[in-house]
Amino acid sequence: MYLDNPKSLRTLYDVQQVLKAFGIYVYVGKRMWDIEVMALELDNLYRMNAIDKPTWLQAKVVLTHEHRIEEQKSKKTNEH
Repeated sequence: MYLDNPKSLRTLYDVQQVLKAFGIYVYVGKRMWDIEVMALELDNLYRMNAIDKPTWLQAKVVLTHEHRIEEQKSKKTNEH
């Protein structure tokens, strides 16, 4: 499981599975917003000591990467 091996967190789906383990389902309707809300939820879980630091850090790396991808897509769309 992801919580046992933070290095296995590589995709947005993986991060969603961590949140799902705590009964947290995020769907705002826009992928970038979903990523931002997931980051907030992860921060809350970490502050409550529900997840350890390596899991939190790896999940944040994944979310940061996915957020950048969405920003680039948005810029390309706005350029046309």
